[in-house]
This record gives sequence, C-alpha cells and structure tokens, in this order.
Amino acid sequence: MALHASTVVVPIDFSSASASAINTALEIVENPTQLYLIHVMLPLETMSPGVLLGDVTDVSRTAKVTTALKNLAETHKAADAHLAVTIGTPGLEIADYAKREKADLIIIPSHGYHGLKRLFLGSVAERVLRHAPCRVLVLRRADQE
Repeated sequence: MALHASTVVVPIDFSSASASAINTALEIVENPTQLYLIHVMLPLETMSPGVLLGDVTDVSRTAKVTTALKNLAETHKAADAHLAVTIGTPGLEIADYAKREKADLIIIPSHGYHGLKRLFLGSVAERVLRHAPCRVLVLRRADQE
C-alpha cells in the first residue's frame, strides 16, 4: 500500500535524521509545496548571559534559525516548502502547527533514546503521537539495532 498525503508536516531539529525525514516526505507528496517544515525553539532562560546582555533575543535567533531552515530545505530539493519557526514545547507546538495547517501526516524521526536519557529528555515523537490531529509516521533511527 502506497502512502499518500497532500499536506505533510516535518519537524526539523537539524540532525541528520531531519534530512532523512525531508527525503521521505518528498517521496510521499506530489511536490514540495505540500511540505510544511517546522523548527521549535525552546524558550529563552531569562537569566542566561546572552539574554541579560541583550545579545540574544527571540527575534535574532528566529531570524538565524529561519535562514538555516531555508538553507536545509534548498539543499534537499524542498525550496518551495512552507517554513515555520516557533517557540515553545516541541511536541505540542508541532501538533498545534499540524492542526492549523490541516495536515494529513506528520513525519518525525525518532532519536531512539532509552533509559535515563529518555526519562530526562522526554520524547518529542511520543508527545506528537499523543497530541497529533492526523496520522504520524515515526522514522526509525538509521543506526538503531
């Protein structure tokens, strides 16, 4: 059975798994305009040195991340994809974005954390699965056993 979707959300964390997710999405959609790439930044810590000194702002880092997201999309033949950079809790922001864009599918890589690392870091893919308004395709890590 072939997988088909007309609106696909791909969360981007700039790991090598992000590139794989974009490539998988391009196999599913008819053209890159059906892709919605999103990167979710964590909120700034108000006491961090960059914030206190005024060097780091949500506006400055959003601009840098948007440029990086655009470059990643162009590198992977998805220059016409829709791009979004938001701030918040990644799993919830991704699910909300998919709902706003009326997505048919979310394609998200799994980093495959286990044990204590997963306990402390949580799982963005798991949170997306619980809150998504549509189907979710979780890509297995390439180096997983």
